[in-house]
Amino acid sequence: MALTSYLDSTTQTVCIAGSLDDNFGNHLCEGLSSLSKTYRTTIIGMPTWDNTDFSRPELAGEEITYSTPFYINPNDSLVRQIQSNFRTKFYSRPSDMVFRGYESTYRFARLLLLHGKSLSGSIGEKKYKVFNDFNIEPVFLNKQTMTLDYFENKKLYFIRKVDGNITTVN
Repeated sequence: MALTSYLDSTTQTVCIAGSLDDNFGNHLCEGLSSLSKTYRTTIIGMPTWDNTDFSRPELAGEEITYSTPFYINPNDSLVRQIQSNFRTKFYSRPSDMVFRGYESTYRFARLLLLHGKSLSGSIGEKKYKVFNDFNIEPVFLNKQTMTLDYFENKKLYFIRKVDGNITTVN
C-alpha cells in the first residue's frame, strides 16, 4: 500500500482523514488495518463516519475516532426507554434523528416558554439538558456591521470505536 512510506513502525501514527466521502474513509481504514501488525495507527475521521460499521473483522483492533455534535449514550435510561418503545410500537430501532428531534424540541420549546420573544438572548443557556451539552454561540459573518447571521452549536463530542465498542473521548 502507498501509505507505508508515510508510516513509522517505531511510533504511533495519527492519520487525519478530512474527507466526507465514506468510501474513502472505509478504504483508508481497511488499508491501515491491513498494516496493523507492523504499524500502530489511530485514524481520525469526519462526522459522516458515524454511519460506518467499524465492527467488521477486517478492521479488528483499529482505533478510529471522529467528531459529532450529538452523542447518544446507549447506557442512558431515557435512551433505553425510547428504544424499547420504538421496538414495541414500530418494530425497529430509532435513528439518531429521533433522539436529536426529541432533544431539540424539548429543550428549545422549554426555553421558548420560559423566555418568550427574548429567546435569542437566552438560547445559549445550559438548562433543559436531555442527552447532550450544547454550546450555542451567535455567528457574525460581517464583523463590521456585527449583524447576527445565525446561531451555531460549537460543542463537539469525540467518539472512539475499536472492534465495534464505542466510547467518548474527553
